[in-house]
Amino acid sequence: MGKGSVINKFIYYVNVFFALLLLLSFILPYLPPKTFSILSVLNLGVSILITINALFFLFWLVKLKRTFFLSFSVLVLGYLLFGTLYKFSSEKAIEDPGNFKVMNYNVRLFNLYKWIPEDHIETNIADFVETEAPDILSVQEYHPGNGVNLSFFKYKFEKTAGKRTKYGQAIFSKFPIINKGSVEFPNTGNNAIFIDVVKGPDTIRVYNVHLQSLRINTDVDSLKKEDSERLIKRIGNTFKMQQDQTELFLKHKAQCHYKMIICGDFNNTAFSYVYRKIKGDLNDTFKEAGSGFGKSYYINYFPLKYFPLRIDFILADKAFAVNGYKNYTQKFSDHFPISATLSLKKD
Repeated sequence: MGKGSVINKFIYYVNVFFALLLLLSFILPYLPPKTFSILSVLNLGVSILITINALFFLFWLVKLKRTFFLSFSVLVLGYLLFGTLYKFSSEKAIEDPGNFKVMNYNVRLFNLYKWIPEDHIETNIADFVETEAPDILSVQEYHPGNGVNLSFFKYKFEKTAGKRTKYGQAIFSKFPIINKGSVEFPNTGNNAIFIDVVKGPDTIRVYNVHLQSLRINTDVDSLKKEDSERLIKRIGNTFKMQQDQTELFLKHKAQCHYKMIICGDFNNTAFSYVYRKIKGDLNDTFKEAGSGFGKSYYINYFPLKYFPLRIDFILADKAFAVNGYKNYTQKFSDHFPISATLSLKKD
């Protein structure tokens, strides 16, 4: 056996390993995290596994080896189950007199603890939102502190807790709010809140869902010091909590018969169990009208910062036409804001 054959055989075995990991990650969204919590960590790395398998596919294709079918087959299966990771179509923008814009933004307490070493982040966020002029704004990790002026919204509902620092979720609206409330998640500061708004003759339910945080410190030095085994175990436990929270949310959602929009930071990807359950038969507005990778979370750590993590979502009832979607690149938080332009379909 020649040296080249030995190297190719080794590369093939590595290829088999990563192909199996990707295949497993495609199965996990259909399995409750409580059953395989540690394995569920793979949900966060699907974009990396897809990239690795795409490179293996190209490697074998260039070498004219039939082994390219291994990664190719798994990638095709993923496409059939979940669609493409990258949206090649340009962002859809359809003008409709009934259009209204919904924005979702995890603002990370408006940089209260100076994670970003810049001044006036809270003012920058407020100015950005005012410029983009959404009709509904869903905010996670909201802090009602000084310097945060969102008074250009006529209506709001906020749900905060905490002794020293008040924080929580909020929804701002230019449409009248006729009902509001929350879905309490036990033993955590995370929760889901909702408002019912009136737009013309219609009443619309808007949820703001913030599932259990992964508590990953994205600072480079902190990540280097983190014990990997402990980190994986903690993420697995977090996914169990997310499953419980999702079940509580779905019970509440099932009692609502209004047309519905669900915004939020799910702290998990579109390849996860909780995303699949919450989405149900709703439309993912990014898949309907977005482009690119839809990256919504930033980790400043090589090489992770180059891989797209989409953990923030706007889901819409099929009663809505999705006429536009936008991913923003403003770095005022560890999350990027997203927005969707919707209109109610005519009966």
